[in-house]
Amino acid sequence: MAKLSIKRLRLFVYNNLQNDDHQSTFSLCVNYFLIFLIVGNVAAVILESITELYLAYQVYFDVFENISIALFSIEYVLRLWSIVEKEPSLPASQQRLKWMRSGEAIIDLVAILPAYLNFFVPIDLRVLRILRLLRLLKLTRYFVSLQILLRVIKREKGSFQAVIFILVILIVMAASGIYVVENKAQPEAFSSIPHAMWWAVVTLTTVGYGDVTPITNMGKFLGAIITILGVGIAALPAGILASGLANELNQRNQRLEQEFRELVQAHGFEVVHNTIELEKLRQRVGLPKEQMHEIIIQLLREHVLEEQEQQNSKKHYCPYCGEKLPE
Repeated sequence: MAKLSIKRLRLFVYNNLQNDDHQSTFSLCVNYFLIFLIVGNVAAVILESITELYLAYQVYFDVFENISIALFSIEYVLRLWSIVEKEPSLPASQQRLKWMRSGEAIIDLVAILPAYLNFFVPIDLRVLRILRLLRLLKLTRYFVSLQILLRVIKREKGSFQAVIFILVILIVMAASGIYVVENKAQPEAFSSIPHAMWWAVVTLTTVGYGDVTPITNMGKFLGAIITILGVGIAALPAGILASGLANELNQRNQRLEQEFRELVQAHGFEVVHNTIELEKLRQRVGLPKEQMHEIIIQLLREHVLEEQEQQNSKKHYCPYCGEKLPE
């Protein structure tokens, strides 16, 4: 009896914390509370950087931080404990270890780990504040757009690695080239290749701060070539990301459309005239209203065409004997 109660409790926790297919008023309240807590933590870190404000309300900031650490720790433990309900047939230890290695679990751990490390190893307050900003990554769990972006980055990581590799080569070559042609003219600005890398990065990314500029004719010519190359190379990551996002959104829309079609067909064609039921199906799938209306119109057209074909096929057969009439 006790085991059954624990299992029910664990399933309840799993459904309300981790099961995306389960939506209830309580789970929505939990999600919104955690979102506001994350945003509140980020706001607190920003406000704490104002020395006068932090000193005036230090007690409140510290209390809020301690409460946040406690709540985030409880959340992490509950997620780790309840993850076994995802696939009850698999061993609990295997599922928990797999979840701990996942990206979302690592983000959750990073959100609370610096606070606990501070008890054993003193950490500079400024560094600790920056580490607390990592809690902002927890929002990726609650926003589909951020999840799509992370999936695109993960899928296109090979392309990004190639672009980074090309950029590194160009930076080294540009820094070496400008060092050779500008070292004698500006020994302080281009004293070595590592020093020249700052100019190479700024020029290749087309930022151009202007703090260090070539003055020789050869240096200016090299700078112009590097700038032109930088325009194309620096735009590559944005192009890869835009293309990947377009493909991901297209695949997602097709998947949602297929799921909605299957649900409508499973409930019978009459459901297209029931706006309340359609809205429930739309929310269940997560389909935009405009796309739902397009699918409904398409289904109605297909239904009309199917009825016309059936009527036309009946005309070619005798209504009495059922035999096919001559052409």
